[in-house]
Amino acid sequence: MLVFLDFEASSLAKKSYPIEVAWVFEDGREESHLIRPPLQWSDWDEAAEAIHHIPRALIEREGTPHDVVAKRMVKVLTGHALFASAPSWDGKWLSALLRAAKLPRHALRLRDTEEAQRETATAILRPAVPAERLGIAVADVVALAEVRDRDMPAHRALADAREEWSRWRTVRDAAQDQADRAIQTGA
Repeated sequence: MLVFLDFEASSLAKKSYPIEVAWVFEDGREESHLIRPPLQWSDWDEAAEAIHHIPRALIEREGTPHDVVAKRMVKVLTGHALFASAPSWDGKWLSALLRAAKLPRHALRLRDTEEAQRETATAILRPAVPAERLGIAVADVVALAEVRDRDMPAHRALADAREEWSRWRTVRDAAQDQADRAIQTGA
């Protein structure tokens, strides 16, 4: 099953770490966790806090311990295709979280959400669109979804994961509409 994931972090510095994670399965099930950092995670950027509005005191007081979140993620997400809009950044924080919990840093792997969009559109359109037009049809559907659904990130993990999920659903639905029209018209 596809899963759309997002992290918020202490900063964008080299020693940054995850402070919030959320994911949404393609069927709409979702989870969100504030992450209580281990003592060795000390990086904090007030400019980042001004963007995500998650005070360090909040994650220290109400966050779930980092190792509990990491183990939950491995338990729930293993075997699923994980996607993020910024897989290099989100992957960095995922790796930091897993390593801090003494779990293999590659226990979970992230791919770019655009791959999920293209793969879904291709699978839907392939039976309905001639092979020579398939690439263009897929690109058109993905571009249309990008124009329709482009909101500014909320910079909260669950809202941003929901946005990625919603954009994927827009691509899926637009591809299905185009496939249905192609089948009806015989094009």
